[in-house]
Amino acid sequence: MEYQNGQMVYSKSGHDKGDVLVVIGVEEQYLQLADGKRRKLEKPKRKKIIHVQPTNYVDTNLRDKLEEQAYVLNADIAKAIRNYKQLAET
Repeated sequence: MEYQNGQMVYSKSGHDKGDVLVVIGVEEQYLQLADGKRRKLEKPKRKKIIHVQPTNYVDTNLRDKLEEQAYVLNADIAKAIRNYKQLAET
């Protein structure tokens, strides 16, 4: 599966197992992930692709900001995760 900026993923391993994270960068076999609280934009988590569970949800507003290299706040990432969790509950 192709990963893209702004996509929500679940961590399958590590101390953050089960947490929802946002893809903020894609490398060959690694993703750069942030949640806006513990893992911030300034120091994203670098995780192998096999250690995450992808979702089909992509926050388009956040994706556009990341791709345009516009100013993104940690609060924007945390808000996108909250919105995703609300949608997932329904």
